[in-house]
Amino acid sequence: MGLRESPYPNGCLAGLDSALRALLFPTYWLLSQMLALRRTTAEKAAQRGPAYALQVLGRGPALLLLLLLSAPLALLAFLAWLPLQTARRPFAYQHTPGRGPPDAWELPGRGRALTFVTCNVCLLPEGLARFSNLAHTQRRAKRIGQLLAEASCLPHKPGSGQGPGAPGKQKYGAMDPSPARACQSLPRGDADVAIEMPPEEGEAVAQGPGEITAQFPPGADFLCLQEVFDLRASAHLRQLLAPRYEHLVHDVGVYGLVGCSTLKLFNSGLLLASRYPLLAVRYHCYAASAGEDAFSAKGLLCAQVQLGASQGQRIVGYLNCTHMHAPDADAQIRCEQLTFSLRCAQQFQEAHGLPGDVVAFDVYCGDLNFDNCSSGNEREQGHEIFRWYTDPCREGPRKDKAWAIGTLLDYLEIYREAVATPESMRRTLEQPSGREKYLAGPVLANGDPDPSATSSSGRRIDYILYREHPGPVALKAAVEKAFFITQLATCSDHLPFGLRLRLTSSARPDS
Repeated sequence: MGLRESPYPNGCLAGLDSALRALLFPTYWLLSQMLALRRTTAEKAAQRGPAYALQVLGRGPALLLLLLLSAPLALLAFLAWLPLQTARRPFAYQHTPGRGPPDAWELPGRGRALTFVTCNVCLLPEGLARFSNLAHTQRRAKRIGQLLAEASCLPHKPGSGQGPGAPGKQKYGAMDPSPARACQSLPRGDADVAIEMPPEEGEAVAQGPGEITAQFPPGADFLCLQEVFDLRASAHLRQLLAPRYEHLVHDVGVYGLVGCSTLKLFNSGLLLASRYPLLAVRYHCYAASAGEDAFSAKGLLCAQVQLGASQGQRIVGYLNCTHMHAPDADAQIRCEQLTFSLRCAQQFQEAHGLPGDVVAFDVYCGDLNFDNCSSGNEREQGHEIFRWYTDPCREGPRKDKAWAIGTLLDYLEIYREAVATPESMRRTLEQPSGREKYLAGPVLANGDPDPSATSSSGRRIDYILYREHPGPVALKAAVEKAFFITQLATCSDHLPFGLRLRLTSSARPDS
C-alpha cells in the first residue's frame, strides 16, 4: 500500500467521512459523558457525601434526554458512514518533512544502537477509560505526548545508567503542550549531565541489563503505542510527536463490517512513530475475537523501515506492532492471533524484501495480554513465537530474568501515594513488597487471582521481541538496556517498556 497521507483515495470521500463523523460526534460524546459519571478512586476520595449524588441527579437526566434527541440523526449518519468504509485504507500516514532522518548507516562500519518503546496509553473515550480507573483522556493525551516529545529531544549518552534528568534531579510541574516548545521546556542545568544515583538504603537493585527508570529512554527511535482509540486524543499526540518523529502511522484498523467477522466500532488503537523513513506499511485484522474486544479492530501493523545502504544494498528493519485479545479466560483466541500474526509478518517481509537487503532488525512488540508468570497463561507461554523471536526478559516458560518486573498495574491502586509520581513509583517497584502490592498478580485460566502464588514481580504483558536475519552482511543484535518506565504514573495502568538494541556487523565489530 502506498504511503499517501489520507486513508481515502480522493478528497471527496475524505470530506464525506469528516462530515459524517461530525454528525456522529454529538451522540458519541453524550454517550461517553453518561458513562463518565462513573468515578475513579481518586474522585471518590475527593467527593464524599451527598454532593456527588446530587450532581449525578442533575446531569444524568439531561444527558439522557440530549442523547435520545441526537440518536435519530446519528443513526442516519451511521448508516451512510458504514458503506463508505469499503473505500478506506486501514491506516492514515502523517509525514512532517523538514527534520530529515538520522544519519544513514553504512556497512561495514561501527555498530549502532536503536531504541524501541512500547506502551498501552489507555486513551479510550472518557466514559470507557474510567472502567480502567483513568479519567481526563484529552488531558492525559497531551501529557503523554509532551513527555515522549521531551525524551526524544535528549541525546543518548552511552554508558550512563539513568541518562539526563536522573532520579532526584527531574522537576515535575506544569508543562506547555505546544509542539514548538516541546524541547524548550526541558529542565536546564541537569539536562546535559548524565547522573548515576546510588541506590537508597534498603533498595533491592536487580543485576542485569534491566532498569526501573522514572524517565523515558532519551532519543527513542521508534514508538509503538496501543489503545489510542479516541481520535481527538490521537490528534493531540500527533501534534506533539510530529516535530520529533517525521513518520507517523495512526487511525490503524478497519471500521464497520470491512475485512473482519464482526462489526467494528473502534479502530485497533495502534499508533506507530518512527524517526526513519517507512518504505511499506500493512495492517491485518484479527478474525478471532469475542466479547467486548470484538468491537475494536485489533490486529497486526507491519512496517518496513529504511535505515541506510551498504554497497548499493538497502539496510532495512521490520516493525510488527500489535494489541491482542484482553479477557484472561480466552487463551485460545490469543494463540490464534499469535499464529496468524507470525504468518502475516513473514508474508509481509517476503513481499517487500529485495534480494541482497541487509535486515538490521526484526522487532515484534505491543500489549500481548498474557504474561510469563501465571499458570492461566500456560498455553501462550509455550507458543512458537518464542522460537522465532527472542524475549530479552525471559529465561523460559514461567521463568523470567531476575531483573524483569511486571508491566500491568493494579488499576485500583494507581492513585496511591506510593505510586502517584514517577519517582515514588520507581522507588516502590524496586522493592519486592511494592511490586507485590501495586502490580497485577498472577491469574488462573479463568482470570481469577492465583491463590497458589506466594510472591510475584507482577504480570509482564507488554513485550518487545527481536530476531536476527541471515544475509549478505551478518548483523548481530545485543540487548544494551531494557527499561521499565514509571514516567506515566496516574496516566496509564501500564508501565511503558523500552529496549535498546546494539546492532553490529560481523565484518567489522563495534569498537
